[in-house]
Amino acid sequence: MLHIGTIVLGVSDVRRAADFWGRALRYVPRDGEAKDDWTVLVPTEGSGPALALDLSTVPVQPVPRVHLDLYARDTADQAAEVERLVSLGAERVDWHLYPENPDFTVLADPDGNRFCVIDPTH
Repeated sequence: MLHIGTIVLGVSDVRRAADFWGRALRYVPRDGEAKDDWTVLVPTEGSGPALALDLSTVPVQPVPRVHLDLYARDTADQAAEVERLVSLGAERVDWHLYPENPDFTVLADPDGNRFCVIDPTH
């Protein structure tokens, strides 16, 4: 039986991305420190998929075919997490595809990779 073990994200600066995603998800480099071309981050506590950061020169997609959905506990937690992620270097995305009354907020990491913060109670 298969399961997702690692999600791979292309980035232009692996060390910067490792710093952002490590702080955002409370993950650490599996091998102790981030490398310049490839780093795998793993949860500091508990289990979860690893996040691999791969050096890439491919431009960021404005409407990515694959992206991360990060789940908050509720509406208040979603708002707090969005603010925390912005303070770490994420940017709010003026997303033209928002539905009316969305349960998600679109952000971009320091490389411009888009991801969503979801309120599952919405």
